[in-house]
Amino acid sequence: MLPPPEPDVPAVTAAEAAEMVKSGALLIDIRELAEWEAMRIPGAEFKPLSKIQDWFEDLPRDTDIILQCRSGSRSAQATDALIRQAGFERVFNLTGGLIAWHSAALPVDRSPVAD
Repeated sequence: MLPPPEPDVPAVTAAEAAEMVKSGALLIDIRELAEWEAMRIPGAEFKPLSKIQDWFEDLPRDTDIILQCRSGSRSAQATDALIRQAGFERVFNLTGGLIAWHSAALPVDRSPVAD
């Protein structure tokens, strides 16, 4: 389990995240498979937090990265860990996660996930 994040974890709102993604930022959904299959942000990459040790080293260090979960809590912890433990500098937490994204009337995908 990850430690609680520092209070100053870099964060963006849903609207800011949407603009960043349009400009080339990478959006990573760190929820687990059942959550991902139920609803996701179009264009987000699925990389579950439970497997972070398997994928974090493959992330680009020259691109803005936005981490997203359901409410922003798990992604805040993961953002903090990538910055403090792995030395990433361009990682942001999506404040409020998928809940905030959906509440902002931004697009979500509920279609079945292809295998």
